[in-house]
Amino acid sequence: MRILRRTMVVLLVIVLVLVAGVVAVYWWQRPMLLTGTGYAAHNACAVTEVGGRDDPAADLPPNPLVPYLRYATDGDETTGSLFGVLAAQHAWYAEGFGCTLDGDRPDLGTATPVTSEGNPFTDAPTPAADPALDAAVAHAFGDDLPPAVAEALGTRAVVIAKGGELVAERYADGFDATTPQLGWSMSKSATELMTGMLVKQGVVSLADDDLRPEWTDGRADITVEQLLRMTSGLEWDETYDLGTPITQMLYGERDMGAYVAGLPLESTPGTVQEYSSGSTTLLCSILAERTGLGADLPRQKLLAPLGLSSGIFEPDAAGTPVCSSYLWATPRDWTALGQFALQNGEWNGEQLLPEDWMEQTLTIPDVKVTDDPGYGMAWRVNVLPDGSPRWPNLPADTFYASGHDGQKVIVVPSEDLVVTRLGFTPEADDEPSEVQLVADAIAALG
Repeated sequence: MRILRRTMVVLLVIVLVLVAGVVAVYWWQRPMLLTGTGYAAHNACAVTEVGGRDDPAADLPPNPLVPYLRYATDGDETTGSLFGVLAAQHAWYAEGFGCTLDGDRPDLGTATPVTSEGNPFTDAPTPAADPALDAAVAHAFGDDLPPAVAEALGTRAVVIAKGGELVAERYADGFDATTPQLGWSMSKSATELMTGMLVKQGVVSLADDDLRPEWTDGRADITVEQLLRMTSGLEWDETYDLGTPITQMLYGERDMGAYVAGLPLESTPGTVQEYSSGSTTLLCSILAERTGLGADLPRQKLLAPLGLSSGIFEPDAAGTPVCSSYLWATPRDWTALGQFALQNGEWNGEQLLPEDWMEQTLTIPDVKVTDDPGYGMAWRVNVLPDGSPRWPNLPADTFYASGHDGQKVIVVPSEDLVVTRLGFTPEADDEPSEVQLVADAIAALG
């Protein structure tokens, strides 16, 4: 009996040590795990409530946590967790604002109604069939590829506008002209246009500095233009991995602007270009505060003026629009944004951007170091700083917006052309097919 008791005691101690070890590891790793469950919660909420689809898991790229992620919906609340119990995160849906991560339902105010008035694409008829254009679009969908390769390419929508009119469009199964799709970092390009509209209105200028009251060091020299050009010098890491600044900002912070503003300088403002989603979201926190509009900022200052009625710019729990990443819109509305840029900010006879805004946008900063050659102010150009073309088979004046997982709005002023491609391409290389699509469209349209 004594031996049995001793054995039981030893086993109990071992079990307690193991349990304590597991608990300790869990709490050590919990901040990183929360970024994964936050992604699951926000993704499930937004895909269903904003995108109107019923399979959120189809939009989760492969990562080690996917097999263990669970989510559940109760009314306007979606919960993401590990195994249904650990590291829970909550996403709340609000009409007009989409989904926001927070422990409790955030108070975002009332969303300004946005109509499609003035948007030439919303109610435009489906373009007539054109064999050459249809073949170009079919290639972009991978119709000529093996099924598995086409599935990996993941094209969900193509819209082509020539001379301000729709000339081609096509959607994948489960999507149509009314399905909003997430643009990811194309949201930055939309934000840049909105900033230009605010510059035109005298609300802000590119040279504005002293942007945060707590910045009493070298960060006080950061300007609005440097935030747009990714030359702020703030410490950053855009790697999409558990625990990095980008995932911490998106899935671990209720006030994303404050989080980014609290980061130290790692280079002198204006000298190094480092791609940073934090810079754009920080800018929007400044604009939201300056205008007093909070989460409603893009609805009043971008979506409504352009008639982007499908647009949803999701905010964080502090009411800052997540301008780096979270603009949802139909492919036609994404095309309208490209058309607005193509027209140099003229919309229905009114000049909404400064006359030289797009020229400044497409001017590449003179910096010592860059991790993104050809990046201007949130739009990329075809001719790189060394004079070489990014895409040799496209016109030199081509510029474009680009987003995670294969989102593109490509503008070719010399051809009066806007080509939009949306999809879910976390692993395949989608860019060659998009470039070929534009080249084929130019050839087809003569």
